[in-house]
Amino acid sequence: MPLNTVALELVPPNTDRSPEEILEEARKVVRLSAETGLDGRIGHVMIPGMIVEDDDRPIEMKPKLDVLDYWLRIAPELPGVRGLCTQVTAFMDEPQLRGRLTQLLDAGMEGIAFVGVPRTMSDGEGAGVAPTDALEIYRDLVPNRGAILIPTRVGEAGRFGFKCGRGATYGMTQLLYSDAIVGFLTELARDTDYRPEILLSFGFVPKVETRVGLINWLIQDPGNPAVDPEQEFVRTLAGSEPDVKRRLLVDLYKRVVDGVAELGFPLSIHFEATYGMSRPAFDSFAEMLDYWSPAGSAS
Repeated sequence: MPLNTVALELVPPNTDRSPEEILEEARKVVRLSAETGLDGRIGHVMIPGMIVEDDDRPIEMKPKLDVLDYWLRIAPELPGVRGLCTQVTAFMDEPQLRGRLTQLLDAGMEGIAFVGVPRTMSDGEGAGVAPTDALEIYRDLVPNRGAILIPTRVGEAGRFGFKCGRGATYGMTQLLYSDAIVGFLTELARDTDYRPEILLSFGFVPKVETRVGLINWLIQDPGNPAVDPEQEFVRTLAGSEPDVKRRLLVDLYKRVVDGVAELGFPLSIHFEATYGMSRPAFDSFAEMLDYWSPAGSAS
């Protein structure tokens, strides 16, 4: 069954945070949801498994709380909200990974996206299970098995189609700052019979991005000109006044939703506030959902 949800990303905090500080973002979600009319409309939180990446990351990666630990702590703060997560597979052997996945499922995780090695490593590196293998190995264990989808990446059609063939039931897109996903899914629908659920990912861009550049770094793909317009759009959003920023984001959301709605893919929405939860971010998310929301997201 499709998730049919609105998922909000919550990044695990640093391990040096106090017990109260660990709960701050979850409590902020509850407060901002009530203030912006999103109360009851967020069906899941999506908690990414954080791994050390390139040394040039604009914000230093400090040790993060484990996904499972974080979920167990915040779940009581978010009544009615369920869990999704990403799980790096390449550093665990098959029995270790099976045990980890079982723990996540027992804790109430309803979907697990398998992800690979950081950009400092090549596909296939790591002594553990490759994400594409995990999709097939754990078919009977994990009902909702996710894969990452980057529509601007060279060769992504073949890569994502292979993941679907291996057992992916949903694809979670990289943050979308163009409507490239429309063309990608149009071709996938035309050329294959695969119809996985697609979690369309949209991210708020605050002014601090102009100085820090974390989102620009997250979506980079050196040597790939298809990413240049997306990075330019991020710069435009970062430098825009709040009402203009919101209009630009909502316009993009409308183009994407309208472009993929009739292609036959079940759709969910994934929201991200990369620099932390804020009222402007929730105002934008609320206006997006006023235009279109997955059928199953409201409680």
